[in-house]
Amino acid sequence: MLDDTLKSQLGAYLERVTLPIEMVASLGDDDNSAQMRELLQTIQSLRADKISVAYDGTDARKPSFSLQRAGTDTSLRFAGLPLGHEFTSLVLALLWSGGHPPKVEQVLIEQIKALSPAHGGDFNFEVYMSLTCHNCPDVVQALSLMAIFNPKVKTTVIEGGAFQDEVNAREIMAVPSVYLNGALFGNGRMLVEEIVAKLDTGAADKDAAKLSAKDPYDVLIVGGGPAGAAAAVYAARKGIRVGVAAERFGGQTNDTMAIENYPSVQETDGPKFAAALEAQTRSYGVDIMNLQRADKIVPAAEAGGLTEVVLANGGTLKAKTVILSTGARWRNVNVPGEAEYKNKGVAYCPHCDGPLFKGKDVAVIGGGNSGIEAAIDLAGVVKYVTVIEFADQLKADAVLVKKLHSLPNVTVHTNAQTTEITGADGKVNGLKYKDRATGVEHHIALEGVFVQIGLVPNTEFLKGVVDLSKFGEIVVDSRGHTNVPGVFAAGDCTTVPYKQIVIAASEGSKAALSAFDHLIRH
Repeated sequence: MLDDTLKSQLGAYLERVTLPIEMVASLGDDDNSAQMRELLQTIQSLRADKISVAYDGTDARKPSFSLQRAGTDTSLRFAGLPLGHEFTSLVLALLWSGGHPPKVEQVLIEQIKALSPAHGGDFNFEVYMSLTCHNCPDVVQALSLMAIFNPKVKTTVIEGGAFQDEVNAREIMAVPSVYLNGALFGNGRMLVEEIVAKLDTGAADKDAAKLSAKDPYDVLIVGGGPAGAAAAVYAARKGIRVGVAAERFGGQTNDTMAIENYPSVQETDGPKFAAALEAQTRSYGVDIMNLQRADKIVPAAEAGGLTEVVLANGGTLKAKTVILSTGARWRNVNVPGEAEYKNKGVAYCPHCDGPLFKGKDVAVIGGGNSGIEAAIDLAGVVKYVTVIEFADQLKADAVLVKKLHSLPNVTVHTNAQTTEITGADGKVNGLKYKDRATGVEHHIALEGVFVQIGLVPNTEFLKGVVDLSKFGEIVVDSRGHTNVPGVFAAGDCTTVPYKQIVIAASEGSKAALSAFDHLIRH
């Protein structure tokens, strides 16, 4: 199951295990069970002195296995094979259970240990994931960490493809999907800090007070995508006090699978790229405040000399200069049915949710690069793909269009306006579109709709403070200045054309240099 190279790498990691680990497998007679047995035997063979495996488990989910530090009553279970993107999650679970410290702040570990349900009992988490989902590992690793450090947190990680009956029964059409004590807790990517904050009701107030007590920054960057990270690195290299308040460090790169056009990096994926951005930024001593959404900007002229950034949790940060790099988000198609059936057939990430539509008919709205890449990706998984494009021709690169037309299970409708996403019994059952040339409306029966129609800037909170274009982009000059003295902007949230990672990074660097120039001149 694991090739020699992977076995060697795994063996090197397992050398860090210092405390005994016990695993108990519940297996059936199917191929997945046989593969799980082989995987567990391989793991045990690499550290037989510290890892024991029993095969007499009686859990109803087969194949599955529990994993815990010997002598503890913690509860972590993997149902289905944790391979693909989740192999790293398994390795980390082994290391943490075996005594190797996680790379999180001790204050967060103590907060996890202190969690306890208000009315007694336990936090019983079930997280459904797919092996091709690049957002799932963050959630799996967060809930695994919590289960390892708090016996009241019990986590079961379920590979949806191996337990399709459960997925269908719960009508799960997007991953990761997290259930707490049988009720839906959340969908999509969540970091451990977010999950803990939802369980610890007093966390937001404590966090706000902690943030408000921070000393003013020379440069405060709002947003942690490529533009924000580059700005932080360039500013920190000047030897000044730099902070980054980011809703999600890495920004949209976290949702990007293949990055093949960044100079000097031949090929990587988004989560790795985002992790590298954060590691480099931290190496310069930048104060990163993750999971922080800005709600308001108060210019220095109104705030008494320092620009203030008011956060969603009520905290306030102060700075001599501010760089806005809030990025953008997926644009909604804004037709009836989209909001109603989100995560019930309406999806935005083909890599994450595509496997849940195996053997089904789906549509992709959008004929640009992202839409056609999504259609090509989905065509290898689903039964049939219908592409709906508003313009009279596809806007994607020629090489992608050629590849799309070579696929036997794809139909393209151009000059087509999506008018409604239809559904029944709480999930998608079709899509309506109007032929813009004839005015005739059509209905396509399908079970999934992937929306891929571009981006909208995250700038709503800036209205009335900085100048915005008619598209909501922050208006900047060639140096990244906004109309507000001491406030700069960079990246996908600005009027700079071409929303690309390399362009965002260069604009972030430019904004940092402009902010430093402002500091030394004022």
